[in-house]
Amino acid sequence: MFQLAPGVRADLGGRDLRELDLSGLDFRRARLAGSDLFGADLVRADLSGADLHGARLDRAVIIGTDFSGADLSGATLLLPTAVSSLSYDASEAPRFRNANLARARIVARLSGADLSGADFTAAVFNHADMRGTLMPTLRSELFGCDLTRAALRHTDLTGIVLRFAKLRDADLTRAVLVNVDLSKADLTGADLTEAELTGVDFDGAILTGVKGLETAKGLALARNLDKAVR
Repeated sequence: MFQLAPGVRADLGGRDLRELDLSGLDFRRARLAGSDLFGADLVRADLSGADLHGARLDRAVIIGTDFSGADLSGATLLLPTAVSSLSYDASEAPRFRNANLARARIVARLSGADLSGADFTAAVFNHADMRGTLMPTLRSELFGCDLTRAALRHTDLTGIVLRFAKLRDADLTRAVLVNVDLSKADLTGADLTEAELTGVDFDGAILTGVKGLETAKGLALARNLDKAVR
C-alpha cells in the first residue's frame, strides 16, 4: 500500500488479512472483495468507498472505522468489537453512511452508529450459526443508531434492539421485525408495508406519518402500540 502511486486503488481482493493490525490506515476505494479480515484491527481505518463485497469481518475491531459508501454486500459481520469500554463514547461508533450491506449477515452491537442511507436489503441479523462461540445467543443491538432513509426491504431484523433508533423515512417494506424492541424509536415517515410486526415493542415510538401500517402483519400481536405517538 505504501508503494502505490497517488490515486491508484489498492487491490487486496481475496487476501488473507486475518488478525493483522490495520488500524488508522487509508483504504479509501480499496479493493478488498472476498478478503478474510477475521479479527483484524481496523480501529479508525478509512474504508470509505472500499469494495468489501463478500468479505469476512467477523471479530474485527471496528472502533471509529469509516465504511461510508463501502460495498459490503454479502459480507459477514459477526461479533465485531465496536467499543473499547462499557462507557458509551459516540466518537467510537463506526460509520456506514450510504454503505451497501445488502444480503449481509450481521450479529453485532453497533450502538450509536451512523447507518443513514445504508442499504440492508435482504440482510439477516442474528440468524448466523454461533455454535462454538462464547456468546451463542447474543443478539444485535442498534441502540440509538441513525437509520434515516435506510433501505431495509425484506430484511430479517428478528429480535434486535432498535431502542431510540432514528428510522425516519426508512423503507421497511416486508421486513421481518418479530420481537424487535422499537421503544422510543423515531419512525416518522417510515414505510412498513407488509412488514411482520408480531411481538414488536412500540412503547413511546414515534409513528407519525408511517406508511403501510394497515397492511402490516401481526400488528394485533405487537406490544404497547397504545403507547406509541401517532
